[in-house]
Amino acid sequence: MKPLLFVLFVVCLITLCAGCGNVSLSASSQPNFSTTSGVVSIVQLSTVIGANGTTVEVTFVTFLQGGTRSTVGFCADQGSRFPMNQMVRTDFVPGQSCSSILVVVII
Repeated sequence: MKPLLFVLFVVCLITLCAGCGNVSLSASSQPNFSTTSGVVSIVQLSTVIGANGTTVEVTFVTFLQGGTRSTVGFCADQGSRFPMNQMVRTDFVPGQSCSSILVVVII
């Protein structure tokens, strides 16, 4: 039943946001995801050392929400998905070296 609800959620989200022209979407049936939102204030591409000693490209995004800053590191170069000074909501799966994006919505 949960996969059906997720699919229904995604369809509704696409329908509601189709008119704004700034929707980037990727989907997963991953049940353990996190959500963050806020105004994008910093986007920085960097390289970190992964768990097995290899280098991993990570995009660090800082969100401002109600006077609080939060920074999330997303796997690979995701900078184009996070426009500066725009309100954004993103769902992602936290990882050891970086987080995998499920959906990004520009609000």
